[in-house]
Amino acid sequence: MLRHDLRTLWTEPRPPGAPARVRRDWALLAAGLAGVALEAGLREHVVWRPVAVVFAVWLWLLPLWRRTRPLATVTLAFGSVGLLAVASFVAGQGEPVGLYTGAVVLVLVYALPRWGSGREIMLGGGVVVAVGTLCVAIDGTPVVEKVVGLVFLLLPGVLGAAVRFRMTARERQLEQVRSREREQLARELHDTVAHHVSAMVIIAQAGRVLAGADPSAAVAALEGVEEEGARTLEEMRAMVATLRDRGVGAELAPPAGVADLERLVRTPGGRLSVDLDLDGELDALPPAVDAAVYRIVQESVTNALRHAVDATELAVRVAAERHTVRVSVRDNGRRPGRGRDGYGLTGLRERATLLGGTLRAGPGTDRGWHVEAELPRARSENGVHTRPRR
Repeated sequence: MLRHDLRTLWTEPRPPGAPARVRRDWALLAAGLAGVALEAGLREHVVWRPVAVVFAVWLWLLPLWRRTRPLATVTLAFGSVGLLAVASFVAGQGEPVGLYTGAVVLVLVYALPRWGSGREIMLGGGVVVAVGTLCVAIDGTPVVEKVVGLVFLLLPGVLGAAVRFRMTARERQLEQVRSREREQLARELHDTVAHHVSAMVIIAQAGRVLAGADPSAAVAALEGVEEEGARTLEEMRAMVATLRDRGVGAELAPPAGVADLERLVRTPGGRLSVDLDLDGELDALPPAVDAAVYRIVQESVTNALRHAVDATELAVRVAAERHTVRVSVRDNGRRPGRGRDGYGLTGLRERATLLGGTLRAGPGTDRGWHVEAELPRARSENGVHTRPRR
């Protein structure tokens, strides 16, 4: 078991999306160099002052590469710390060489498990433990202080690992939300296609019965089959995920759409006054777009009920234009905290993207929370928006 866990850790890749440098890195470097200058100028009894200053500047430069080269920065920093500790010990210095601002190495200890791969974490962790053990071994402080110092050195690494685990868990949950949204969209498309195919079969059977007695009725039946087949092909082109296995005897029912919004907005009751405005031709929307409009409004209304503090009004507007459908949901409440997107909004954004549209959610200019979505009425096989069939 332990061997398997170690092998799994060794093959763990780096977390994606690590930025090379951001603005706060340069601010941190400027503050660190200013601290080195102040300590070197104001502090008395600095052992090997020129060496200590150069060494501190070197340590403050290394964090610039802590995300892209975590193992290299830890190795260089702690390797130089170990060499300087051995040199001072051989020279018989009673006090450690270096400035207090050299504590910036703790940032590198944090960055190693936060941004490194499993191989880098294990190798870099070995370097940190080895150098830390060496330093406390040649130091003349009591044993308790040595243990406390070693624990203090490793604590940022534990914090970095915890942050990485938390972010990885959130990314995994977000991916599950996206996957469920793709699956739900695929099921809705599957149900729609099944309805079309069932209609084609019935029309074809009727045409075969009437072919001998009424040829014109057979021709009309063939035209109906052609129309249903064209609609089916349009929906099949929108398939974006693998269909989930359905149970035997599962009912094929069309998903809720724009026609169900009136019933949906009556659900909040007396707490929120919901103003629903439907504009344009919304009766001939493709089923996938129709269901997406309903899901966007449903999730937005639910979020307003759960998170909008002191909200009294909710404005829902769905407008159908020539090639697009625009959905807008706005409340007049306030959102405590940072207002980060939840998993529901993540799923809606994924659905809008799959359909070739966009969705934006965030605080309004004055107050409240706004959800704005733009969906194409239809799209062709290569993704170019087209006008739907009439």
